[in-house]
Formats: sequence, C-alpha cells, structure tokens
Amino acid sequence: MKNLVKNKSLINNFLGIFVLAVLMLWAKTYITQLTQFKLGVEGPLQQFLLLINPLGSAVLFLAVAFLFKRKRRLTALIIIYTLMTFLLFANSVYYRFFSDFITLPTISQTQNFGDLGGSVLTLLKPTDLLFFVDIFVLIYIRFSKKINFQSGKVGFKMPAAVIAAAIVLSIVNLQLAEADRPDLLSRGFDRSYIVKYLGMYNYTIYDSVKTFEASSERASADSSDIAEIINFTNSFSAQPNEKYFGKAKDMNVIYLHLESMQSFLIDYELEGQQVTPYLNSLVKNENTMYFDNFYHQTAQGKTSDAEFMLENSLFGLPQGSAFITKGQNTFEAAPSILKDYGYTSAVFHGNNGSFWNRNIIYNQFGYDEFFDEGSYDTADSKNMAEYGLMDKPFFEQSESLLETLPQPFYTKFITVAHHFPYKIDQDLATIGKATTGDASVDNYFQTARYADEAIEQFFTYLKESGLYENTMIVMYGDHYGISDNHNKAMEQIIGEEVTPVVNADLQRVPLFIHVPGMEGGVNHTYGGQIDLLPTVLHLLGVETKNNIHFGTDLLSEEHSEIVPFRNGNFVSPTIYSLDGKYYDPKTGEELDESKLETADKLKATVEEKLHYSDKVVNGDLLRFHSKDGSIKE
Repeated sequence: MKNLVKNKSLINNFLGIFVLAVLMLWAKTYITQLTQFKLGVEGPLQQFLLLINPLGSAVLFLAVAFLFKRKRRLTALIIIYTLMTFLLFANSVYYRFFSDFITLPTISQTQNFGDLGGSVLTLLKPTDLLFFVDIFVLIYIRFSKKINFQSGKVGFKMPAAVIAAAIVLSIVNLQLAEADRPDLLSRGFDRSYIVKYLGMYNYTIYDSVKTFEASSERASADSSDIAEIINFTNSFSAQPNEKYFGKAKDMNVIYLHLESMQSFLIDYELEGQQVTPYLNSLVKNENTMYFDNFYHQTAQGKTSDAEFMLENSLFGLPQGSAFITKGQNTFEAAPSILKDYGYTSAVFHGNNGSFWNRNIIYNQFGYDEFFDEGSYDTADSKNMAEYGLMDKPFFEQSESLLETLPQPFYTKFITVAHHFPYKIDQDLATIGKATTGDASVDNYFQTARYADEAIEQFFTYLKESGLYENTMIVMYGDHYGISDNHNKAMEQIIGEEVTPVVNADLQRVPLFIHVPGMEGGVNHTYGGQIDLLPTVLHLLGVETKNNIHFGTDLLSEEHSEIVPFRNGNFVSPTIYSLDGKYYDPKTGEELDESKLETADKLKATVEEKLHYSDKVVNGDLLRFHSKDGSIKE
C-alpha cells in the first residue's frame, strides 16, 4: 500500500496495472457471458454466480505475470491478457453458429480449418473489435513514454497473496454452484452449465481435465470392461419386427446424407411455394416410410457425429469429434458387418478426403472405396460450393463411379450445397429468399430447394438405370441448419414462439426409408440417428443380437422411444427433459410434481446410456469384442 500512495498514478505501479487488467477482463468476460451466450440464467443466485465467476480465474491466470522480472512482467501480463481475450472472442464466434463452446478436441481438428474460412467470416460482426480495445490500452501503458512505469521488485508475499485470493474466490464460486446444481462437475454433459456456474476460463480448465481423462481411458481398459457393456446393451435390446425383418434382403443400400435439412421444411411453403416439393412427394410414396419424430443427436462433431452414429450405433463424444480423436479405434461398423454378407461398400463426397479425418476412419469402418474430390471434376468454380462440389454435378458425376461397384453394395452420398452460410448463385436459385432480416434464415430456403432438386435428379437416374427396383434408399438429415441463436427469425418462419419444447422439436430432421415392395406411410415413432444401424440391418435380414448397439430398431415393437441428446437432455412421446426442467410435449408446460419421479428415472437411464457409450469409444473396447459376441482375452 505504501508504494501505491507514493506513486502519483496507479498505473505507474505494476500492482496497479494488474488490478486494472483484472477489472477490465472481469467486466469484459461478464458482459460477454451475459450477452453472447444463452445460458438460461435464472434467479438471484445464478445471476450472482455469473457476475463473480470470471473474477477468480482472471486473477489466477493474470497472476502468472508476477513470476517474471521487472518490465518482462508487464509484457507477460499483456500476452496472457491477449490469450484470454482471444479465447473469449473465439468462443463467442463459435457459439454464434454451434450454440456450444470450444473444446480441446475441436481445436485439434485443424485439418478442417482450411475449408471453414468463408463460414467463419459470415459470423464476424463489426462490434467484435470491442473485444480487443482494452488490449491496446495495456500496450499503450507498456510503451508510452508519458507514463513513468516502475517495475520494482516484487517479493514472494504479494503474488502468494494474490493467488491465494484467487483460489478462495474460485472455491467459494464452486461451493455456491454445487449448492444450486449438485454434482455439477461429475454430471457435466452440458457445457453451458459449466460456463454459467463457473465461467468461461474455469470451463476451459474443466474441459482440459475431461479431455485428459478420456485420452487415458484406453490405456486402463481391459476385457472385463466389455463384459459390463454387453450386459448393459442386452438389457434394452429390441427384437426385430417380423413384418419388416428381411424386407430388403440382398438389396443394395444407398444412404443420402441431407446436409443441414430440418423436418420443418417438409410441406413448408414460402410465399405460396413448396420449398421441398420432391421430398414432399416421397412422404406419400407407397414404398417409402417417413419418420416425422426423428431427431438428430449430434454434438460438436456435427456431420461426423451423424455418420458415426448411423455406422456404429454409438454416440458421438461430448467433446470434439470421434472421427478426429478416435480414428484408429476398432469398430463394428455397417460396412464391416455387411462385408460378411457379400456387400461392397463406398462413400461418395465431393470434398477433401481429410475433412473430418474421413480418409482414415473410413478404413476403420471397413469401407472398400472412398470417392472424394480427387474422383470428381472440380475445375469449374461455378460447380463448387463452400464445402465441395454442388449437389447436382456431384450426383451426375457419381453415377459412373457407382456403376463400377459390384452388387450388392452399401453406399453413402454426402451432399454439401445446403450448408451454412447457405450461399448460392442466384442463377441456380428457383425460389425466393425469406424476409426475416436474418441472412442465415433467409438464404436457407434457396439451398434447400436446390438440394431437393438434386435429389429428384438422382432418383431419376436410379429409375432409368434399373437400380431403383433393387435398392433400399435411406435419406436422413444430419443436424440442424438453423441454430437456436436465430430463434427470433424462426418465430417469423413457423408462426409461433420458440419455447423450449418448440426448440426441441426444431431438432427433428427428416428420415425416409424407401424399400421396393414395403408398405410405406408416415411413422410417428420417436427415434434418433443412434437407431438407424439396427433398423437398416434388420430390414436387410441381418441379426444384431451379437452386436453392441446403443440404439434400437425403429420398426421393432420393443423400440425405446426415449431419444437422448448428447448434453443429457431427452425427448419422448410423454416427457421432454430440457436444461434441467421437465415438460409436457403436448402443452409445452412444465410437468407437475406427480410425474417428476418417472422423469428422473428416464433421465438417469439416458445418462447411463451416454456414459457406457463413452466408455466403449474412449476405451476402444470393441478391440475386446468378437463378431460372434464373445469376449477376446
């Protein structure tokens, strides 16, 4: 204190500058958490926690600068401050599209960054410059000759006291958080809870610890772990429905991956025009079954999570993408299973083969061929979308590649034209934009129409080539296209308020299963992407009793209609569990107390299922499992 009194200006002393930096970072982080993230803050305690949670971590991280000598101390402070600011800024930009926070595994997905440039630019705002203004204040203090900065000697007591104060603040923060949300850290499926209660920087520490735990899980796993998994999955397995089992036996399989396609588009009209007229017609096709309560269950892996689930009936990871971090694991994926039944397998995708690590993990899945952008003519820029070849030339060029495969084949076609930020040459657009004033929402309908036309084009080819009559065609939406950050615009589109229940229903994506000779129609069964593999295998007449699947056959009379989401939420015909609250899906109101016990039991089941799936993936447990269901020692 004596030093501060002697100095004419607080900023002439390092401690004074340190206090200034802490206050600026605290204020900036609080304002960002309050305005940029939808954390569902309720009540005085949560408001207070949101206010104080950046303080302890700001003090703790910035206190590292005390370890440096004299003027290097201020330089270190500025560098640490800048890094923390960039972390805050990066999460804000990431959240604008993904409604989620960056994790260490997502940072490791560097091979995807080259294709993301245009998408990231559309997320930036002029006001983002405000994130960095205070950094220039610190730089000015550091280099200004008008300020007589006195670095001075700092003993052990001052930094020790600062660090101790930071630790005490963090402990108090955690205790208050645990009082409001018991088992916060042990049940951390939802990252927004961690940020809401502990703050952005403490969340980063938490994420680092969880990532380390997951990476070390494989080394400690052994064959006894797979026995536990087998017992668990057997407890909810569903027998195939005799009416549908083998309906597509020996047929080819074609998956059409409908990028960013949400179910609200089906039968939706914009200015009197159907947005997806061909998909609408398939809903009424006599041999096509359309599921109108089918949900995406993806997390940070987005498209790759969807693929991971449909190929393996395993959930994606809570942090990052299993495609990236678990690319060398052992899997019992659809291509590998069907190889024993004489199937050739291939993926068609007009983008870089390394995107999402596909060129590595597809080998682990057992695919025979991967036709990536090197198999296509991508020279004409007019045919290129931001993430690869536009859908119409993609399907057209894929025809000759498909014809090289021996039948029966198991194939997947990954489309990209209907991808954020939904840009399309207006010469290719055959429907107008919406007029909400939100560019992402307004553009969404033009690329959806284009994708619909491309699908019709491909169906025409299948019919003309003779493949249509001997092929099961499965079309699925991979994830949402419009995140909940655009709910105000979506309210104009759907004509109602986006309540928690409505927002959950917006996570529905289309699922079409076309099988020649099978009775079609609209199926109201609740299900998700985790259920696709057992459904498709049973239609092909393939038994799954020896496989480890976390989904169940959508057509089985024993199918579980509880649809887990990666953050621990779930939906079902009678109960929606969303962000710590339970709702009646018909009324949209919170459940009365008489039903809470049942809801709690369902939530516990969901969390158990996610936990065991993570054990399989993180522990690479399928290396201990044989095709006949036995355990390898």
